[in-house]
Amino acid sequence: MGKSIKISQEDTGTLHITLAGDWLLTGGLENPATGIERVSHADIRQLVVDGRDLGEWDSTLVSYLLPITAAAQSRRIGIENRDVPEGVVRLIALAQAIPARPGQLDSKHKPDFTERIGSRTLSVYSQFIAFATFIGTTLVSIGHWLRGKAVYRRADLLAFLSDCGPASLGIVTLISVLIGMILAFVGAVQLERFGASIYVASLVGLAMAREMAPMMTGIIMAGRTGAAFAAQLGSMQVNEEIDALKTMGVAPADFLVLPRTLALVIMMPLLTIYANLMGILGGGLVSVVMLDLSWTLYFEQMIDSVPLRHFAIGLFKSVIFGILIALAGCYMGMNSGRSATAVGRATTAAVVLGIVLIIVFDALVTIVTTVLGI
Repeated sequence: MGKSIKISQEDTGTLHITLAGDWLLTGGLENPATGIERVSHADIRQLVVDGRDLGEWDSTLVSYLLPITAAAQSRRIGIENRDVPEGVVRLIALAQAIPARPGQLDSKHKPDFTERIGSRTLSVYSQFIAFATFIGTTLVSIGHWLRGKAVYRRADLLAFLSDCGPASLGIVTLISVLIGMILAFVGAVQLERFGASIYVASLVGLAMAREMAPMMTGIIMAGRTGAAFAAQLGSMQVNEEIDALKTMGVAPADFLVLPRTLALVIMMPLLTIYANLMGILGGGLVSVVMLDLSWTLYFEQMIDSVPLRHFAIGLFKSVIFGILIALAGCYMGMNSGRSATAVGRATTAAVVLGIVLIIVFDALVTIVTTVLGI
């Protein structure tokens, strides 16, 4: 038997909603707009819901009656349930008893421009303070490690070293070789016009040593390892494993953040050296094929024009990049919400924050070294 609805109004200001038939999801949902509109009339003082002819029902019936009941309650209209199943009444009461989730927007209140700016400013400030506090906690953990008092598993450190180092060689090789080839190709197109093709070696060596090798390696590790750190720690947050560590008296920063940070700080300079080599080889391949330079001439020109200080600057950047990536990934994971959606957002935020920090710090170092003439 299909569902049916009959809405009638008495002269006494009583609105009757008579429900009949089977209210099942297979029969589709009913729009409660008509009932809400009738309840909103100024002359309605009583709502009667009659369910004596109801058959089978499921959440379809609850979804229909809930907004009508809420509209009646908001206008302080009395509600009388006649032969309505007790389960329906309880489900409606339960749905109305659940408070709004934190952060849920109130559709009736739309903040103006200045309020939105203020709220956003306070949010950014609180996040900055939280991140600065996390950095301080990590520095304390590093101090514990230097004094030999940090509580962590060496097996975890070795696993992270393997994941950050050998497991990353494939993608670092591919990107570095391609970057070196692109730099050499762009340089060859321009320098050939002036008969200065030999300086392609200088261009590739300088660009890879100071900028491209550490930056591209950092971006790769931010997208690969930083995201993995955020996902791992976010999942531990969901499963309450971090709370368990705190309960046992183990500092999460020592046990979870420290080995990940050490692994990246150790492996980033090594990966940068490897990226330099691959990029230089990629640039040399283009130079040999397009410009008819010999490998010997290519490397001699690079050695003469690119001093070791440029490689040292790149290695310095790589160490800082490793710290920034670890901090971004671990911070987002440790402060993740306790749901699958929150873990996904934390992972995305870790990658974005890591890349932004890398580019900002790289720009600062480039400006400082340029001013100092290094």
